[in-house]
Amino acid sequence: MMADATPNAPVRVARFAVIGVLLIAVNLRVSFVSVGSVLANISSDLGLSSAAAGFLTGLPLFAFAVFSPVAPWAASRLGLDRALWMSLLILTSGIVLRSLPVAGFIWAGTALIGLAIAFLNVLVPSLVKRDFPTRVSQVTGSYTATQAALAAVGAAVVIPVAETSPTGWRLALGIWAGLALIATAVLLPWLRGHRLGTVHATATEVCYRSPWASAVGWQVTMFMGLQSIAFYVLVAWLPTIEHARGVPATTAGIHLSVFLLISVFASLAAGGILHRGSDQRLVSFMSGVFMLVTFLGLALAPELILLWVLLGAIGCGSLIVIALSLFSLRTVNYPQAAALSGMAQSIGYGLGAMRPVMFGGLRDLSGDWTVPLLVTAGIMALLTVTGVLAGRDRVVSAPS
Repeated sequence: MMADATPNAPVRVARFAVIGVLLIAVNLRVSFVSVGSVLANISSDLGLSSAAAGFLTGLPLFAFAVFSPVAPWAASRLGLDRALWMSLLILTSGIVLRSLPVAGFIWAGTALIGLAIAFLNVLVPSLVKRDFPTRVSQVTGSYTATQAALAAVGAAVVIPVAETSPTGWRLALGIWAGLALIATAVLLPWLRGHRLGTVHATATEVCYRSPWASAVGWQVTMFMGLQSIAFYVLVAWLPTIEHARGVPATTAGIHLSVFLLISVFASLAAGGILHRGSDQRLVSFMSGVFMLVTFLGLALAPELILLWVLLGAIGCGSLIVIALSLFSLRTVNYPQAAALSGMAQSIGYGLGAMRPVMFGGLRDLSGDWTVPLLVTAGIMALLTVTGVLAGRDRVVSAPS
């Protein structure tokens, strides 16, 4: 994490930079991705409608939309590393609150989780741009694969824990506070007497063109939002869709785990090939096509569910690495990368947050899952076009 930029930086500090990124990565998905596997339990326990359950899964995304633009400002005030550590502390608190049997705490805790992950999502690409400027796609692929791997583990174990625990889904979701607590504890000593707060605050004052005034910035933003729709709809609703079609809850949870596990290898593969070509248009387009076929298949040929899980995992695993890498590949320095990350994740996750709620609402209105799946397939067609635009070899230019 706290890599020294000087030529004499010790190797152990550079290694800790990798460890820091991976420690943060293990907390970026599992705490809210695991909700999908026990969403039916939560809905039954709390009496939630399909739309309300969709809002619960979408609440972190709304928090991403609201708080992502604030993250670059917080990093400039606190320092990039200190802002990341504070976000981990907030994440731990949110996971604990969400699991307490107190009225309203599930909503408050979920909102805090969303705030914390919003900051982490925005600032980690800036950290990669700062500490690994020549290995952006490889490091991004590695930390994306790490977070997907832990999410896969979470999806696999959350149902057995919920079924064997006297507190049910509350313990199954609360255990992930341990991962966040470990990360905060390991990273805390590096903040002791740290001067990076002032160093990085000064660094972020470097002039750069705002991505809000750039066509490239908006293309990356739309790509981020559309790909997030694909991932969060599947994570939130895939087990429920399968269960409604007669698949046992445990099997549906295993399918979600398989989806997340395959996305690990897709992320690693995408990280390895992104830097090989002159741009990212082809890989962006093909990943979008995979998602288009996935949602069409779920709607029209549900009996081939494992095939659609496979294609969806490949598509989602590739798309998130592409999107996160673009924050660095389309910018000239790490403060600008943080600004683009904040913009893209604010608007992008705002779009993503609305989709699980709309998905559940369309299910309530239509009576089955075909209509929401077909509508989402149409959105994936737009994703393929956006991927070609965002994948061109251009950057948000420096100010003249």
